[in-house]
Amino acid sequence: MLLPEDFKTLMRWQLGASAAESLFLGLEEEPVVSIRLNPLKADKALPYEPVPWCEHAYYLSERPAFTFDPLFHAGVYYVQEASSMFLDEVLRLYLPDGDLAVLDLCAAPGGKSTLLRSHLSEGSLLLCNEPIRQRSMILAENMAKWGSPACVVTQNLPEDFAHLTSTFDVVLADVPCSGEGMFRKEEHALREWSMQNVDVCWRRQRSIVEDAWHVLKPGGLLIYSTCTFNRFEDEDNVEWMVDKFGAEFLLQRHFFPGRDRGEGFFIAALRKAGTLEGNTFVASKAQEIASLHGDYKLLSTPTTRIAIPVLHADLIDKLHRTMHVISCGVTVEETRGKDWLPSPQLALCAAYVRGTYPEVELSYLEAITYLRHEALRLDAPKGIILLTYSGYPLGFAKNVGARANNLYPQEWRIRSTYTPASQVDIVP
Repeated sequence: MLLPEDFKTLMRWQLGASAAESLFLGLEEEPVVSIRLNPLKADKALPYEPVPWCEHAYYLSERPAFTFDPLFHAGVYYVQEASSMFLDEVLRLYLPDGDLAVLDLCAAPGGKSTLLRSHLSEGSLLLCNEPIRQRSMILAENMAKWGSPACVVTQNLPEDFAHLTSTFDVVLADVPCSGEGMFRKEEHALREWSMQNVDVCWRRQRSIVEDAWHVLKPGGLLIYSTCTFNRFEDEDNVEWMVDKFGAEFLLQRHFFPGRDRGEGFFIAALRKAGTLEGNTFVASKAQEIASLHGDYKLLSTPTTRIAIPVLHADLIDKLHRTMHVISCGVTVEETRGKDWLPSPQLALCAAYVRGTYPEVELSYLEAITYLRHEALRLDAPKGIILLTYSGYPLGFAKNVGARANNLYPQEWRIRSTYTPASQVDIVP
């Protein structure tokens, strides 16, 4: 790998000659591969080496074709870089008790959001935000597959949250950075690096943190992270937060290839001055939704019926009025032509009541066919059926006898026409 000379000079200055050379050698090694199980769907041990700082996380010996594992699409696990899973350790140490309102300010594609959601109580609400439209849609897909109904996905700039003063108990700001930690995985990060870009990044990061600090409650927890090495974007910014806001410094941790089994990553935790008061989420009147466990309020539009947890109905209503909401709660039904059909989100929701629709277990090749949004021929009852693989829901189909019409979303489909010689089984 041909590293920029300015980067090498910076790392030698920051780390010392020996540690810098260890980093340079580490960047020449093959990246490790890691996954994290979804405890809402598969709370069991796997026969792989555990990631030591994250529960439910494992290193794989090689990178399989995740695209061709139906359980990946079912949200049974998430493919996440191991270093960034240190968020799990931070949450175990510092996450406040009780039902919380949590904001992931720069959330796409969703790795840290899904990890956050796994730590939160059932009565907590997670708002996942992504400013870029295309990335926000990927985020919404990944959160739907993770399966928690207590999530909202928005597409807004950090400054758009200004009216939500002191609303969130926890704010995660995984800020845009110069990307040094991604050098061995993303060629463009290496190509676009410069000291000038580092300077632009640390200034922009401080602007984002100012917006995040504003919406954090007194006594609340701010988690700040980057995928870069330099101290200007990392330690110096943390020192700036302590000085500017009077923040209580709790923890910071750097990950370096060559020393740690993962990519480059930095994370810090700080507490806002004051006392964190517990939330008093007021439940609206619940409406019975037979296909879901829990208490919900139903939001209806001409084309969708969405179930949102009654505890968070008021806040979600406010978000709808003031923010660009991509998704919230669980879309239970949606229209196709003149028909109301169950939504793909319902099938993947962990609160779905199994048995609401007849279930048909698919073979591996049938599952791949379904995930390509192709028609199937199945021995199944006529009407709406839930299709499963290894017992996990994949989505719905409408069996008309001669064929089963595929109700999997076109935008989620497997686009590759390649079929592996043997089936991909990552979660046995």
